[in-house]
Amino acid sequence: MKTMIPINDDIIIISKNAVIESILQYVEAIATTSQPVLITGETGAGKELIAKAIHHYSKLNGPMVTVNVSGLDDNMFSDTLFGHLKGSFTGATQSRVGLVEQSTNGTLFLDEIGDLNQSSQVKLLRLIQEGEYLPLGSDRLKKSNARMITATNHDLWLLQKSGMFRKDLNFRLRTHHIHLPPLRERKEDIPLLVEHFLQQSAISLNKKKPTPPKELFMLLETYSFPGNVRELKSMVFNAVSLHKSKMLSLDTFEKHIQHARKQTGNYSDQKTTLPIMYFPEELPTIKHIIHDLIHEALTRSGGNMTIAAKMLGISRQALSKRLQNTKNGVDINNSLE
Repeated sequence: MKTMIPINDDIIIISKNAVIESILQYVEAIATTSQPVLITGETGAGKELIAKAIHHYSKLNGPMVTVNVSGLDDNMFSDTLFGHLKGSFTGATQSRVGLVEQSTNGTLFLDEIGDLNQSSQVKLLRLIQEGEYLPLGSDRLKKSNARMITATNHDLWLLQKSGMFRKDLNFRLRTHHIHLPPLRERKEDIPLLVEHFLQQSAISLNKKKPTPPKELFMLLETYSFPGNVRELKSMVFNAVSLHKSKMLSLDTFEKHIQHARKQTGNYSDQKTTLPIMYFPEELPTIKHIIHDLIHEALTRSGGNMTIAAKMLGISRQALSKRLQNTKNGVDINNSLE
């Protein structure tokens, strides 16, 4: 079933993946509680969208205030979140209200929480546990009732083990925990997302929505998307911006994938390390291995020669030549050059 969550008339989450569906059910179940929520997942997987969904279902009267804490030193963190009084430091010519106060009766979303320094972690822990904070230059504590949501692409357990993240803060942040799967683990969503981004980009660029070729989805399903949904959206917008005919061209998608693979040096496009291969006592011949590899590439590409060749890192002509000589019974293992 296609799942959608509208926020301000915009569809922010589109999926028919069972894991995403269960996450959205969990979001609805915890949205009205006041306890902190930790959202983990790779860059571009949609962590901020989930935070918006939680705020949406919480029915809180206040706003959702977002801040990326990565790169903030302790003074900047305190000033950004807690604000300061006039004259509290050089250059403080007037008082400043912090983001915590701005999120009163609403949600405070802290992104990249795994990058927060140790001193700031202590202040954040006090804010969560006591609901109190101290603006710079003030000796009077202020109270906060904002709902706390944090997100990170780091493993906080590993950071805790290495001494870079406080154990007590880690446990407090994950009262409720949501982990988003990467796009490569929910590839059934790619056609839905492409259609949505095509519509969005067409409206944004004041163009007629182009028709995607069926080969596009086969191509995209062979790619691991290290940038996840955000990367797919960027690819679609770029393709539509260059689009001129009725049928959407594959060129920009192919160039993007080729460039990404060159940058990583990983033409097999596997996100994780390839599994150890176990061979029988009698080793298979190179001919048999190549035959099985080509067969697998053609299966994954739905029989599309061009896409299968790209997966194998060879030209379409080299693949055709290999297949033709296999049919003719000729063994030319060097024909893949």
